Amino acid sequence: MSRAIIPGSFDPMTLGHKQVVAAAAEIFEEVIVLIMYNDMTKYDKAAKAKAYVFDAEERVHIARLTCADIPGVRVETRSGLLIDAFDEFEGSVIVKGVRNEQDFAYEQRHAAWNLEHNPRARTLYLPADPAFAHVSSTLARERMQKGEDLSDIIAPKALEWILHNKE
Repeated sequence: MSRAIIPGSFDPMTLGHKQVVAAAAEIFEEVIVLIMYNDMTKYDKAAKAKAYVFDAEERVHIARLTCADIPGVRVETRSGLLIDAFDEFEGSVIVKGVRNEQDFAYEQRHAAWNLEHNPRARTLYLPADPAFAHVSSTLARERMQKGEDLSDIIAPKALEWILHNKE
């Protein structure tokens, strides 16, 4: 079975993320959206600890609501290294969406590290749909903080849940 692993913190999952998941689901028999906790301070003493708006359980719930209508997709969560989860889930490939050159450069560094530490962990890049090239979790969090409309960047059922469960 061909299985794509799409890792990320997804804080929260956006319509841009959903577009990448849907594109991967057209190629692979199964897609695992893998919600991870990224603690870069373990690997880089100069890094700042990432502060999440949503805890892991909430991010899983939002991702499940967002991807519910895409066949062959399941949402999981893990801490630790992606390369270990890749083997645990018997992944065929890691899929990463890229919006621009900066995304690609960032993801390329991670892909090289993953491949160096797990020769099976190859990365496939899927370009963002131009309609979502500006969309990011950071944008969603900024708009949430300002009380702005999120309906153009968050899936309707996920947005409904967020509005009723987050202050």
